[in-house]
Amino acid sequence: MEPAIDVIAPIGQVRAVVLVLHGGSAEGHRPVTRFRLPYLRMVPFARDIHRRGEGVAVWLLRHRYNGWNAPHLHAVEDARWALAKIRRKHPDVPVVLVGHSMGGRTALYVADDPQVVAVCSLAPWIEDGDPHETLTGRALLIAHGDRDRSTDPTRSYEYAVRAREVTDRVARFTVLREGHSMMLRFGRWTRLVTDFVLGVLEIRPLAPYLANAMREPSPKGLDVPLG
Repeated sequence: MEPAIDVIAPIGQVRAVVLVLHGGSAEGHRPVTRFRLPYLRMVPFARDIHRRGEGVAVWLLRHRYNGWNAPHLHAVEDARWALAKIRRKHPDVPVVLVGHSMGGRTALYVADDPQVVAVCSLAPWIEDGDPHETLTGRALLIAHGDRDRSTDPTRSYEYAVRAREVTDRVARFTVLREGHSMMLRFGRWTRLVTDFVLGVLEIRPLAPYLANAMREPSPKGLDVPLG
């Protein structure tokens, strides 16, 4: 059984690829379909990036299984598989990873792929020992709701601090009055993701609020409130 990819292709030449990684659970072997909520949650992000990003192809990965499944790390294997497919089809374009929850964690693991230039990790599931060296030379955006009870905002803050050891382009936002689902303030999440993706790809200038956050020293630039 292989993972699956749904591609939203641009008109004309592909200038960049965004790989979108959905959430999941710690353990689980159920297949992921287009109708499962973790996948559906990421579709509006993909569509907004595609609509606003001229020349950007968006690839939505559907994992073989809904679980992380240590020690196998099926989600990581699937993301590596998708990146290899991108490399074969678009060998010379930059790639940005956008992931939520388990997908946010997966993105951090595979950020060392040579085509990856940036990672956008939303409400990421972080555990002790998760690698940060993979972010060397990449840009990193983390966003976490202050009312998240599924993944720990404190852990994503601590991860952002470690990431600044290997890259000077790190920003972390705290989305106020928001939980794990990203539904209450979805417009804020969407704008943040699209602004970051198109900015780091130089499709548009990086939005000033993102550039300012990356310039701010810790801890201020790693706990920026987003109302």
